[in-house]
Order: sequence, then C-alpha cells, then structure tokens
Amino acid sequence: MSIIEVLIGSAIIVTGILALIASHTAYTQYAIQNEKNTEITYLLGEGLESLYFLRDKGWTAYIAPLSTSTTYYLAFNGSYWAATTTPQYVDGTFLRKITIDDVKRDSNSDIASSGTLDANTKKVTAAISYSQGQATTTQTISTYVANIYGN
Repeated sequence: MSIIEVLIGSAIIVTGILALIASHTAYTQYAIQNEKNTEITYLLGEGLESLYFLRDKGWTAYIAPLSTSTTYYLAFNGSYWAATTTPQYVDGTFLRKITIDDVKRDSNSDIASSGTLDANTKKVTAAISYSQGQATTTQTISTYVANIYGN
C-alpha cells in the first residue's frame, strides 16, 4: 500500500515539475518576443522624431524636397539625421523605411482625401521590417509633420 502511495505522490510531484518547466519555457519565449516588440516601438518613434529634427533644421531644405514616390531610409552620421535612398539596417536586423505623402485640405481646412494641396504639411509613415521565421514582419506608424517654424 505504501509503495502505491509513493508512486502516486511521485507522479503528482513530477507532473507539477513538468508543468512548471513548460510554463517557464513559454514565459521565456514571450519575454524574448516582447523585447523585440519594445525595440521596434522605440525604432518607429525614433524614425518619426528624426523627421521632426529635419523639420526643425529647415523645412525648405530637408522636408519639402522629399518625393512622395520614393522610399527613404534614415542615416545618422554622428551629428544629424539624413534621409537617404540607400537601405539602412538597424542592428543588422531591422530595416526602417520612411514614406512621405502630400496632404490635402477641404474647404474647412480639414485634412481630406481630396481638395487643396497643403505644401506646409506632410504625412509621414515609418515602417520597420524584420525576418521572423520564414516570413517578414512589418510594423508601421504614421503622423503629420507641419512647417510650424516657417523655415
């Protein structure tokens, strides 16, 4: 009888230990994936902030000339950001792209899909692409950048 109790007790303990190991493995995988998602979030924010930096440096020189039909990448030379057409990988893993779109305003000066072109406002979309398994994952964020300094 006591051998059966020892076997049942051992089975319960082994099952508990295996459940703990499985849950630890799952939580570790989620933590690793969360680290990548956090880095992507920061890189997307940095991409938009770099466009604000270029806007502050000079709308006419740095934002207005950017074409709406070109994909841009951001390069930092140690002193300032620059938009380039040469792909730039962050940490050798993440490809960050920036696209610029024109903004149109309706008769109420609201942003609309058609209307008068607003030369002092651009829609900026930052995208991060990275390989995940056999597929490429892309996350994007968009905002509007306006010539608030009139430069």
